[in-house]
Amino acid sequence: MSVETGVPTDLLSSHPETAYFWGRTVGDGDLGEDSVTVRTNDETAARRLASIAGAEQVDRRIREREYAHNTSITRTEEEYTVQVFGDLPTRAAAAFGLPRDGQPGGYRFDTFADHDRQLLRGLLEGCGTICFKSSAGTVGLSFVADDRRLLETIKGLLDGVPVDAPCDEVAETASGGYWFGVDDAAVPTVGPWLYDGSGETGLFAPSRRRKLERSLEQAEGIQR
Repeated sequence: MSVETGVPTDLLSSHPETAYFWGRTVGDGDLGEDSVTVRTNDETAARRLASIAGAEQVDRRIREREYAHNTSITRTEEEYTVQVFGDLPTRAAAAFGLPRDGQPGGYRFDTFADHDRQLLRGLLEGCGTICFKSSAGTVGLSFVADDRRLLETIKGLLDGVPVDAPCDEVAETASGGYWFGVDDAAVPTVGPWLYDGSGETGLFAPSRRRKLERSLEQAEGIQR
């Protein structure tokens, strides 16, 4: 059954809902002239994001998407878009240092210091990848973005979580972007921590949580 989330009175205030919303926006969204756009390939997550933002509708389309680490590979998938119109882009850019109009981002997330789990979960679902590494019997968890500063910010957030989350250094991808991974040995701890309590709040994409859980189960089965 779908879990209904609360609707914050101000999207710039400190709430678990707003932390998740802006994590998703930074991970796969943008600030336009008069709108904030968030994208996801999970319909349930899209409807929850729309509920948080007070958006009236969710748009759906089929998109051919490049694979994060290799742009020569593409896949076709459903994409859901949530848009919020008004002066929010200007306010969010000023409050959080989010990139706008081609300007680099400063990424100031101090407002969400008490909700780092929800913020990181949104970032993971927006610009993170989860994969089962059959050759090693481990699960990979990484973040990919065009903006190196964003990834350095995410690494800093992971440094502050209450579980051990060692990460690789940020490196360039074959497509010219950037990425870093969480140490494989830490993923069985970091992954469940990121999703702890999400079932009660609804602040997650069910398809992404299922992928993480199934990947960890596969890895555990091999390691036994």
